[in-house]
Parts: sequence; structure tokens; C-alpha cells
Amino acid sequence: MRRRSFLGLAATGVLVPTVAPADARSERWVTTWTSMPQLTEPHNMPPPPFTQEGLVLADATLRQTVQVSVGGRRMRLRFSNAFGGVVLPITAVTVALPADGRAGVSAIQPGTVRPVTFSGRASANVPVGALVLSDPLAFTLVPGTNITVTVYLANGQASTAITSHPGSRTTSHLVAGNHVDSPGLPGATPTDHWYFLSGVEVRADASSVVVIGDSLTDGRGSTTNGNDRWPNQLFERLQGKDVAVLNQAAGGNRVLNDGLGPSVLARLDRDLLAQCAVRWLILFEGVNDIGTAAPEETAQKQVSDDLIAAYQQITGRAHAHDIQVYGATLLPFGGSGYDDPGGFRESARQAVNRWIRTSRRFDAVIDFDAAVRDPADPRRLLAAADVGDHLHLNPAGYRMLAEAVPARLFR
Repeated sequence: MRRRSFLGLAATGVLVPTVAPADARSERWVTTWTSMPQLTEPHNMPPPPFTQEGLVLADATLRQTVQVSVGGRRMRLRFSNAFGGVVLPITAVTVALPADGRAGVSAIQPGTVRPVTFSGRASANVPVGALVLSDPLAFTLVPGTNITVTVYLANGQASTAITSHPGSRTTSHLVAGNHVDSPGLPGATPTDHWYFLSGVEVRADASSVVVIGDSLTDGRGSTTNGNDRWPNQLFERLQGKDVAVLNQAAGGNRVLNDGLGPSVLARLDRDLLAQCAVRWLILFEGVNDIGTAAPEETAQKQVSDDLIAAYQQITGRAHAHDIQVYGATLLPFGGSGYDDPGGFRESARQAVNRWIRTSRRFDAVIDFDAAVRDPADPRRLLAAADVGDHLHLNPAGYRMLAEAVPARLFR
């Protein structure tokens, strides 16, 4: 529920302050970083010898870096076994600051290493389909900090089904043995995926915005270890506003049907409503629904109608939790593999964008289409924004998206 100020009550003999004293301002748990959990495809499993005969990461250390948005003086971690075929047995976890503060490095600053516990214990067993939350840890983070989370699995996870986020655009490191406290990992195997870690929370006087999207939000075309996806660049613009920006996107994801990861309709509870201190949602997804439907008039009319109906379902569910929803228009894809000679998919995109702009079902509209389309050929992306496949953006294009989001939406 939103806080309200009540004025003019002194005349009734009841005095209610309009502003709470500074020492009474309550901090709360705020999710400051997320990765959308997915079932790991075979080619995205940990590389050999860390995957063999249905056993993953046995007697192995996994070191990962992530960039938080808002900061705080206490933190805790979420580990997910949403898609694991068996219990995930975590033996030990530490958190530290990476060497030079950079993303994707295997070395850490030795004096910053802190052990992570779970209900007072060093280890945790994460049930199938569940997540585990670590104990609060005194670890001061300034906004925009990269942190290193190191996990050791003594027995590994005995399953061919594990939980990860393949589109990390950040390098993780694997090494045999227990090295959760080691300053460096000489000879480690790099892999550009995140495994098991699904969230970081901090105690802060802040709120969060969740971005639900596909590869355009997950950062396809951005710089590996550069943290220049458009949600990262949006956070840079919002620094000082106490707003955490949570990227809940995955390449290939769709609104209506499962694909790479569950559909938006299926994952909304987990990826939006179950996050801490969410006040806003940016919904920027639908191009994969259009692009994977048959390039025929009837099929595209059906998918555009179904997307509009789904958007209304999503806004209704979010509004019931007092979350404002901002609808983002879909980007042009002329010249890409989604383009079709008859223009039926483009007609569906235009129909969906017209509804987003005019339906008044959203609390605000963010016109990403207008931000990156080519004025000379609106069916195509600007050449300066196009990574080259006419569907995804380069870092400059992602900055255009970040700059198209009005900061006033996050007062």
C-alpha cells in the first residue's frame, strides 16, 4: 500500500505528522539485482569436465560477478533450483569485491571476503523447484557495485536439468576443488553464463522497477562484462533516485507461450510479484511471439489480438499489487529473419504498438520504437543502433532506449 499524508487534523485534537522523523524512516529488503532463472539447454551446461554423465559441478568452485543497482549496508542472496531435477546441495558460499571492481574477473580483493550462511549454517540444500535465501550479511555496497559470489558444490548436482541464466553477458569461472576463499583462480575455466544465483537483496530506503523482456533487454549485442544493456544504462540515469533496476529478461522469451524460459504469463508471479519492494514494471516483450507465428494474415491477426489480451492480464495482475505498469512499444525488425515478404508480421507489430500507445491501459507509454527506428524507413532500425542483424541493438542503441525512458516516471 502506498503511504498517504493526512493534513488538517490538528483542529480535531489529533495531531498526525505529515513527514516521519528521519530516525523513523524504515529500511526494507529491496531486490537490487536479478537474473531470470531458466532451464539450462545442453549447449549451455558447464563445460567438461564440470558436466559429465548426469553430474554437474562435483567438487567444483563456481565464481560469478554481478552488478547491483541500489546499495545498502546489509545484503542477502537468492539461489534458485527452479528447474533442477534433484535437490541442489550448496556446500559453501562467500561474497567479496572483485579485483579492481570489474565484472567478469576471477580474482577478488582478499580483505573483502565474507562467508555466507543459511539459517546459521554454512551449507544449504535447495529443494526441487524452490529457492533458498541466505542470512543477512553486513556488507556495505555502494550503488552500481560489482560483487563476486563464489559457490562450492562438494557433491555436485546429480541431474541433467539445472537452473541458470545463459545470457549473462558476464564471464564466470570454474575450477576443481574448494576455492571459495581463494584470492585468485589460476587455470580456471571461463564460461559466459550464470548458474543458480537469481537475486541479490539489500536493506535500503528504496524501491525497484522490474523490466520484463526478451533478448533486447537481456542484452544481446551488448558488451560482455561491459554492463551496457539498456537496463544498466537506465540505472546510471536514475542514480540518486533510490530506484533499483531489475532485469528479468531472457533471449528468445515470449509473452504467450513457453520457449527459452517460461512465458511471461507463466513467470509473472516469480519474476515480478515475488521480488522485494517493486513499485513499477516496464513491459517490453512481444516481438518473439510475432516473429515465431506463421507469416500469414490470419495467424498474425490472432497473435496481435492475443498479445493485447495478455497485456491486459499482466497490467491487471500488477495493479492488484499496487505496481504501476509502463508499456514499451516493439522495435522494428525489417531486414531481419522475422521480416516476411507479405508484411504480415509488420502489420501485427503496428497493431500492437497502436494499442500500446492509445489504449490507456498502461500508466505510461515508453516509445522505444520511435527512439531507434530509421525515419527514412520506419520498418527498420537506425543503422547507428543496429548490431547488424536488424533485430538487436549495439551499446549505442541500448543507450537510446535508456534515454527514451522519462526519469519522471520514477518519482
